[in-house]
Amino acid sequence: MIFDLGTFVIAFALALLIYPQAIRTLRRLKAGQVIQEELPDSHQKKAGTPTGGGIVFVALAIVGGLLAALAGHNGTLPAMAGLVAGGLIGFADDRSKLRVGTRGIPARLKLPIQLVLAIPIAWLATVQGGPQLFLPATPWVVFPLAVAAIVATANAVNITDGMDGLAGGLAVIAIATIALLLPGAPAGEKAVAMTLCGALVAFLVFNRYPARVFMGDTGSLAIGFALAAMAIQQGVLLLLPIVALVFVLETLSVIIQVAYFKASGGRRVFTMTPIHYTFHHEGWSENRIALSFWGAGLLSALAAIALVKLLA
Repeated sequence: MIFDLGTFVIAFALALLIYPQAIRTLRRLKAGQVIQEELPDSHQKKAGTPTGGGIVFVALAIVGGLLAALAGHNGTLPAMAGLVAGGLIGFADDRSKLRVGTRGIPARLKLPIQLVLAIPIAWLATVQGGPQLFLPATPWVVFPLAVAAIVATANAVNITDGMDGLAGGLAVIAIATIALLLPGAPAGEKAVAMTLCGALVAFLVFNRYPARVFMGDTGSLAIGFALAAMAIQQGVLLLLPIVALVFVLETLSVIIQVAYFKASGGRRVFTMTPIHYTFHHEGWSENRIALSFWGAGLLSALAAIALVKLLA
């Protein structure tokens, strides 16, 4: 535990030192956020805020994993591979948005790329991990679920990343829960997770409202890939939706909205989705939404821990 805390503190301090220069560099590169036209006026003023800040915490977590591997700690590879794969897809998406001013790589292309890259990560996490809790020990069941979980988690984090501090805080809660509080995390995975958490908390210093930098798809997709890889490696794949319940609910709000809109000929269930925008339209401040959703994320993480202890 002391080692984990030390890793967290070092990563936090390094990221805290790096981010001011990184933000200046992103500004110089004109890496300003493109804001969707349908978002409220309070978000339109965020146009031009540097995006791609996830590069820093992703890079630091990869370095932390490499150092842990060199020190002989096992279990680093699935999470690191997830960070690299998700980060690369996200970086390409961010770059596309900035260069051509669109919504990035089309979903019809991005989803197949995610599926292809999720396959080797799911294989690594499955091979290096133990049996899955509540699942039969057959690869024909576990492996497809693992691939689907990686892609679903990546997109859930990406969907949730729409307000200052929201996705970053929820990610810290979920990653720390999987790495530290649920049983079986190898030392190498803990090193990646604690480095990522420390760097993410430093990122939140600059991403809290009003944000000076956004993580971009580079950060959100990398977080999702890595979080799912950790859960698979530890054999708690089916607990991931509970640990990351707020991410799940944010995604479900979008699915429900789109399905009902098509089925009803244009009517809506929510004012706007993902659902955090509905709360914003109701007059909630971004800080209130972030803190409330973090609280819900903490409760769902504690519920997952309680479930494991109850069934142990």
